[in-house]
Amino acid sequence: MKKVYENKSSLVIYLILRGLVIVTGVRSIFRHDYESLFLCILTLSLMVLPSILEKRLEIEIPSTLEIIILCFIFAAEILGEIHNFYIIVPHWDTVLHTLNGFNCAAIGFALVDLLNRSEQFSFKLSPLFLAIVAFCFSMTVGVCWEFIEYTADQVGKIDMQKDYVVDHFSSVTLDETRQNIPIVVSDISDVIVVHSDGSEQKLGVGGYLDIGINDTMKDLFVNLIGAIVFSVIGFFYVKSRGKGKGKVASKFIPKVKTEGGGNPPEPSSR
Repeated sequence: MKKVYENKSSLVIYLILRGLVIVTGVRSIFRHDYESLFLCILTLSLMVLPSILEKRLEIEIPSTLEIIILCFIFAAEILGEIHNFYIIVPHWDTVLHTLNGFNCAAIGFALVDLLNRSEQFSFKLSPLFLAIVAFCFSMTVGVCWEFIEYTADQVGKIDMQKDYVVDHFSSVTLDETRQNIPIVVSDISDVIVVHSDGSEQKLGVGGYLDIGINDTMKDLFVNLIGAIVFSVIGFFYVKSRGKGKGKVASKFIPKVKTEGGGNPPEPSSR
């Protein structure tokens, strides 16, 4: 079998995860769960994406970053969606969004860094600006993903933006004087929904449903943390380039391959 991943550790992880995905897909067929089968096919497609990008863009993705991406895809799609880890494992979604912020900052940093070092482009960014661009790229991806979740919830009537149960809220909509005064509603123990036909439904959730806003803000906040962490790492990586330092960041930042298969010489930072 032709190796999809050149690095041995990445190949082993890839083969193990791919085997687990295939087993899950076969199981989904026997259960007639075609939605899960689609997620398995999507997962297998996403898992070969790093190797495709390596060949198309002629870059070398570090094995550490490769393994993190593979595990992230498996954790999000197979464990999170099919095996309901988003519901049964506390903070599962939080951990993945934090990793997503970190990974996207690494990808954004690499893209700009590669352009910054290319002879075909005249602009040269300082380490600080490279870090800022990486941070902004990561946050943009995080915001766009929240747009996708919101659109899916509104159009598809699903619940990607998981609801939080809260016991209080404040709203100016409840201000009868219309003077923009926030009215605080506290000590909420349950919610009763009154339908258009007059029938009532007691939800029994132990509080008020915030309809996704807390989940969205939490996701963006932890994405922010992941983006900041890598942006700081990337800043010191460029700052120390050519000085034999930056070993941590080099495990996450893709590099351009030369015609001989190695990496191009790295210019000193400003």
